[in-house]
Amino acid sequence: MAATVHERVTFPSAPGVPLIQMIDVGKCYGAVRALRGIDMTVRAGEVTGVLGDNGAGKSTLIKIIAGLHQHSEGVMRVDGRRVRFRSPREALKHGIATVHQDLAMVGLMEVWRNFFLGSELTAGRFPLAPLKSRRMREIADGELRKMGVVVKDIDQPIGELSGGQRQCVAIARAVYFGARVLILDEPTAALGVKQSGVVLKYIAAARNAGLGVVFITHNPHHAYMVADHFIVLKLGRAVLDKAREDVPLDELTRMMAGGDELAELSHELRPGP
Repeated sequence: MAATVHERVTFPSAPGVPLIQMIDVGKCYGAVRALRGIDMTVRAGEVTGVLGDNGAGKSTLIKIIAGLHQHSEGVMRVDGRRVRFRSPREALKHGIATVHQDLAMVGLMEVWRNFFLGSELTAGRFPLAPLKSRRMREIADGELRKMGVVVKDIDQPIGELSGGQRQCVAIARAVYFGARVLILDEPTAALGVKQSGVVLKYIAAARNAGLGVVFITHNPHHAYMVADHFIVLKLGRAVLDKAREDVPLDELTRMMAGGDELAELSHELRPGP
């Protein structure tokens, strides 16, 4: 019997509805406390910018939400229900998708193959059944166009696309397969100004489509362009937690750069009288 075409799962949420709530969340690796006392709410139709230097705890936070690691302290709720994910697959079932820096793509494969990688449409039982290649091409092309991503050829290897375009394909893929919460791990870190602008535009598009977006970044200027709320981490703690209207860019930049520590260093480096 032929398998039915994969139908994406949709979870409509009204704008502003809490999708994920973290209350006093902490994570210990043996004697090392990577996170402590984290409170964060991810809402539908909003971008939460999470900033911090290397070692601040951003990666640990991502891994907890994505189901790679379990929190040691506190409570995490999804749709108001207390959860403790045991795997990324379990997080995906709750509509939480993570786009990592490596994008989980195969450079020599076509764009449409990467769009459906791991979720291919078949005419029978996989892996022996033939792929529904034409249908997958149509869906991938249509979904990318909905996000405003127009590639030269849906059959071209994805490795031929720019870094910004590959990020956008990954975002469109997550949206199509039912993501309500999209976690983006440093999506603009290795991109130039123009390509970063492309990715920021699609982050805004995901937010406007009603998703809750967690935007992990080192760059306060990029975060300030799209985020509705900011959390700055330092040594596993939140040192700033404010809505966009309550924090000017210069304060966000100062906190990200080290705040008082940077001012003290600047004073020490000044030439003497």
